Parts: sequence; C-alpha cells; structure tokens
Amino acid sequence: MKILKILAVSAMVLGMTSCVSKKQYDALSSNYKQCIENIGERQREIQDLKSQNSALTGENNLLKSQHDALKSSLDACLSNTGKSSANIDKLVGEINASNSYIKQLISSNAKNDSLNLALSNKLKRSLDNVSDEDVQVKVLKGVVMISLSDKMLYKTGDYNILPAAQEVLGKVAKVINDYDKYSVLIEGNTDNAPLNSANLPRDNWDLSALRGTSVAKVLQTQFGVDPARITAGGRSEYNPKATNMSVSGRSENRRTEIIIMPKLDEFMKLMDIAPKK
Repeated sequence: MKILKILAVSAMVLGMTSCVSKKQYDALSSNYKQCIENIGERQREIQDLKSQNSALTGENNLLKSQHDALKSSLDACLSNTGKSSANIDKLVGEINASNSYIKQLISSNAKNDSLNLALSNKLKRSLDNVSDEDVQVKVLKGVVMISLSDKMLYKTGDYNILPAAQEVLGKVAKVINDYDKYSVLIEGNTDNAPLNSANLPRDNWDLSALRGTSVAKVLQTQFGVDPARITAGGRSEYNPKATNMSVSGRSENRRTEIIIMPKLDEFMKLMDIAPKK
C-alpha cells in the first residue's frame, strides 16, 4: 500500500509539472524510477520465498511420512517384545539341553571305548601263541574286530571247521562269554576267484555265508556262546581288505571276521536319548 501511495503521489506530481520547478521535477522523477526498481526487487524476493516455502512444505511432508513409518515399526517391536523374549528363552533352553545330551553321549562313548580296549587286550593276551597272520585283533569304530584267516579255519573251498582251529575259537569264545552284554556278528569273506559247483557251496556267496554260520555253530555248540547273541552271514567277495590282483591280497581277503560290539538294542537306546526339555 505504501508503494501504491508513492506511485499515486508521483503520478500527481508528474501531472503537475507545469506547476513545479525543473529541480523539483527531476527529484520526483528520480524517486519514481527508484520506486519502480524497488517493486521489481520485492517481486523477485516474493517469488524466491514462494519457491522456498514449496520446498520446505515437501520436506515437511516427507519427514512426516518417515515419522509415521518409524512410529509404526516401533509399535510393532514393542508389541512383539514379549514373544521375542519367550522365543529366546526357549532357544537358550534347547541349547543347554543339547549340550547336556552331547556330554552324555561323550561319556557313554568313552565308557564303551574303555570296555572295548579292555576286551581287545584280553583277546590279544589269550591269543599270544597264535600267528599274527592267522589272527588279528583290532578296536575299530567302537567295536572289537577279530579277523581269522581261512587257511587256519577251513580247507580250500570248504566251510567245515578244521580241528586245529578249535583251540583258537575256544579262546575267543571264553572272552565272548566273559563279556556277556555284547553282541557277536560273524561274517564270512572270500576273494574274487570264481566258484561254480552244482552242490553247496555253489558260489562265493554260499561259501562266505556257510563259513560264517559254521563258526557260529561251533561257538554255540562246543563253547556255550548264547546263540541269541550271534548274527552270522556272508559278504562274498564284495568286502575286500586288499587287492585281488596278487596272491597275498587274495589270501588276506579270504577271512572270517568276528565282531564283538554293544548289543544293538542298547546302542539304539543310546541313540534314542532325547535332550531334556
């Protein structure tokens, strides 16, 4: 309004140039021009302020949107705090139970390994006078394995136990009977030399299985091993210890193995132990 008044006055003055001196006219004219320039500057400032206001309005809307999103997330977190705490407590409990279970297994395995080692040492002492080529005793993967050569037990291609093998089997049976909580697995093994016969044994499958059951029958009938503890079978030529390309390798593959191990049901009970809740 002030600017308009100035302009109005200036206009009136210009209209009265005939009534004023030239000096007064020049002063009024200069003042008029200055007013015009000031109006232009103010208009530019107004436009700049409008632009700034528009930008600030956009930023304000964005900040408000972000604020609303953060508030929603915070509300959700606060709502789930109780559930998360319960889940964490449950997880910690399961970890503790698992650790207890692992310690129990380690303790059981350590006890079992100690028993196997004692059993193995007892077998080795009782078989001191037997050739290492004919009898090998090892603790392997938690079991005691006795490997008996075929030349000590049978004639070539036969499955009947030789009289000379009775003494060795008797010593093995004594240890088996002393450890009456263990199961006994007997496996016959052959080399890959083909065996073809119209009578038993017809092939290596028959020969290996019959050799396994022959040892089982001797342990049962002559040395009193409980047959309920015995499992007997054959693996033919498919479980070699050495190459069948050499004489010595084939000789090593022709063997009967007696495996003494914790009873299967006891082992399964150990595996079924569930972590405490």
